Amino acid sequence: MVDYVQIGDYLFVHAGIFPGRPLDQQQVHDLRWIRDEFLDDERDHGVMVVHGHTITPDVDCRTNRIGIDTGAYRSGILTALVLEGRARRFLKTGESVAA
Repeated sequence: MVDYVQIGDYLFVHAGIFPGRPLDQQQVHDLRWIRDEFLDDERDHGVMVVHGHTITPDVDCRTNRIGIDTGAYRSGILTALVLEGRARRFLKTGESVAA
């Protein structure tokens, strides 16, 4: 299992990153468990971070991150991010929503 995947300007990670720390110096614990320090940080991370780990009622789309954990095990709503060129949209169980 890899701890993160970077494709172009997007970084896909389980929980998030430690803000201000270069990607090659991130700690595995933060990548898998971080919450408040990452969620509350509004700085540009140099990439758009796509993450889960923190359940929200809907997609949490910010200028520096996109949270897609809508709590499928509890809510029954599974959310996915679709990237096509510069366009992005979200698929949810039962619906499709443009970003």
